Amino acid sequence: MKIRKELWFGLSFMALVIIGAATLLLSVEKITNGHLGLLMLSLVVTAIMLGFPTAFTLMGMGMIFTWLAYNRDTTKTLDLMVQAAFKTMASDVLIAIPLFVFMGYLVERANLIEKLFKSLHLAMARIPGSLAVATLVTCAIFATATGIVGAVVTLMGLLALPAMLRAGYSVPLAAGAITAGGCLGILIPPSVLLIVYGATAGVSVVQLYAGAFFPGL
Repeated sequence: MKIRKELWFGLSFMALVIIGAATLLLSVEKITNGHLGLLMLSLVVTAIMLGFPTAFTLMGMGMIFTWLAYNRDTTKTLDLMVQAAFKTMASDVLIAIPLFVFMGYLVERANLIEKLFKSLHLAMARIPGSLAVATLVTCAIFATATGIVGAVVTLMGLLALPAMLRAGYSVPLAAGAITAGGCLGILIPPSVLLIVYGATAGVSVVQLYAGAFFPGL
């Protein structure tokens, strides 16, 4: 069976990560918390590149290395996991994330993004590069409504990329317009990433929104 070059590259990179971490751990006299952290990072990268879901990978690695940090005490590990889950569920700030995701789902299912893109394209027909400009504006508006990046890039990749390629746009320009517009989802409020950052760092989400609004525009 012939393996593609991309797969060879991925397997080689994962092998280098594992070999490097193993070599570092075997070369030291005493394994410290820093070495365990490096090993955990290496395993997380390897597991994600193998295709395991990110959420379950982080949860599993966290539990395993917490169990090692507490000298293989299962009771303390499970207690810490329950406390961390309860703290997250009781957060008043993080409750906004599922609501924003649900709002983005409604916008996507209502087919509003396609109508918005076509309307902006017609309105900007006289502007040079109107398709790229309409893509950026649509991404900005959609990012403002949902606050997530993946949905914007996926939808506009399916909607705007074929239209720009048919119009004669180069592939780098078309892909760059979509990715640049999609990344506005983490800047223009409401932003899910800013909510997570504010809750994690203990910073006011409102102040983060105020600081990111003008750079996003």
